Amino acid sequence: MDNQVIQTLKQRVNIVDVVRRYVALRPASGRHMGLCPFHQEKTASFSVNEAEGFYYCFGCQAGGDVLDFYMRINGLEFKDALQQLAEEAGIELKEFRPDPEYDERQKLKKLCLDMHAQAQEYYRRNLDQVTGDAARSYLRKRGTSPEMVAAFGLGASPDDWHGLMNHLVARGFTPEQGVLAGLFSKNEKGKIYDRFRGRLIFPIQNISGQVIAFGGRIITEGEPKYLNSSDTPIYKKGEHLYGLYQARQAMTRSKRAILTEGYMDVLSLAQFGYGDSCGVLGTALTQDQIKRLAGFCSRIDLIFDGDGAGRKAALRSAEMILHQGVACRVLHMPEGEDVDSLLHKQGREGLEVFFEKAADGLDYCLETIQKSFAPREIVAWATGFLGQLSDNALRAYYLPRLADGLNLSEADLRRQGASFAAQAGRQEVRKIAQQPVRSRKPMGMDDISDKKFIAFGILYPDYIPHLAKKGLHNFLSTQWAKAFWQKMFLQNFEQIFQSLNDEEKAFWQTTLDDPHMFFGEDLAEHWESMCAWIDKQHREMARKDLMQRLDTAAKAGDAVEVKNVQMAISALIAPSREEE
Repeated sequence: MDNQVIQTLKQRVNIVDVVRRYVALRPASGRHMGLCPFHQEKTASFSVNEAEGFYYCFGCQAGGDVLDFYMRINGLEFKDALQQLAEEAGIELKEFRPDPEYDERQKLKKLCLDMHAQAQEYYRRNLDQVTGDAARSYLRKRGTSPEMVAAFGLGASPDDWHGLMNHLVARGFTPEQGVLAGLFSKNEKGKIYDRFRGRLIFPIQNISGQVIAFGGRIITEGEPKYLNSSDTPIYKKGEHLYGLYQARQAMTRSKRAILTEGYMDVLSLAQFGYGDSCGVLGTALTQDQIKRLAGFCSRIDLIFDGDGAGRKAALRSAEMILHQGVACRVLHMPEGEDVDSLLHKQGREGLEVFFEKAADGLDYCLETIQKSFAPREIVAWATGFLGQLSDNALRAYYLPRLADGLNLSEADLRRQGASFAAQAGRQEVRKIAQQPVRSRKPMGMDDISDKKFIAFGILYPDYIPHLAKKGLHNFLSTQWAKAFWQKMFLQNFEQIFQSLNDEEKAFWQTTLDDPHMFFGEDLAEHWESMCAWIDKQHREMARKDLMQRLDTAAKAGDAVEVKNVQMAISALIAPSREEE
């Protein structure tokens, strides 16, 4: 991706306009201030510099440009954030076109989104009409407030085989398009009819708030009790979470996500003040869903039923979350209760008792394994758990806890885990890196820091998203490193190596051949060092901004602003003095 394209996007997309969608901003001395969306605070310390195009929080030190903000607030990867903002700015990113059918697929997605938007409005209106009497009665019995109905856009589908179809056909859509969008079903005889009939409707939204699917609960008699949309051009089961759009900002502030199983559980949690809640969509938790949540929080609290199926699901889910390096806790509801029923019977205080007793995710796994597995199975589980970790730092963190918790030898676990990882690890990436190149001499660079960061990304690709979220690309000093960084982050590793020029391939090859060229054995130490360096650059950026404010305030004779800025500078400088 040409860096000029990214710069053009930053020029066209006003950072204040983007931030204002998520944060209430007020003008203050040439910039805009508001409460930081990335941590809880009562005094506004979140600053947006419209002229320079960056934001900075004096409380949590989060900072970066409009792309950084959009990535972080929405839990997106760089590529997805870039695509979405480019569409807003009217910039065409041809490099993202994987094949000639790209335009056709985009048109199809737009068609599906338009149909879902029309369908949601249809269902919403039905809830307020006679056809929605049964659904409204059901919601009243469940104690769901009107505010929750509105916030989550609930609706009702009439018990009519062609109600939605007639509505959409009257607006220019065809029945076949409705089948493609997942709104209609088609039987063996070719008859087309509404997929959702006589149901309470739960719209499923993507992270941008667009309706991409529906869930429906039967209101009268019939099966299945719950019916979800099938896979479509805009919706893939296992990639999305119910209520994440509504919960994303609360998760960002609390650094926690509460994950449960049912639509009504999510509604009740939100109604009782747990705004950082979402639900899986009728399937087992997936890695894609965990990655989405990890963009908003550092801990996931799992709420499952206390029966055998619930405990099995909790074990599997906790394992997957821990593999992503995210903390988790596990709560089990008492027999015969779910989150929804417990909250309406005992209120928030009743659920808080279970949160206070929640088990740490890894402790829960170890306790469950010891109770349920034979000795040989315990060893196999521990070996597999460690071996599936591609992150060496995580493996080093979990190893002593597994050994201690399962009464196993740490040395044996380390050896067996390493053997497992060697078989299942990054063999494909290494294979590509061993392809012959014309030059094996790494290119010369003026700034050794750039080399270290790129080499670190090659050796430890799991850290790339973390470096991106910290805003590394703002501080790479050479065009070589900036171009390399963009290639590493926008594509998978096979595609990366194919896109590199000879000098870049040589650097990749040399890094893999000699991983200690820049780093010693202590991965954690080097990671902390790099994070500290990036944080220092953010502080320097903020310091320059403050000095500019100080100069402006001094020239204007604004003594109060001068004092406030001086205090901010002192607070900013304090951490750097402690490091010296």
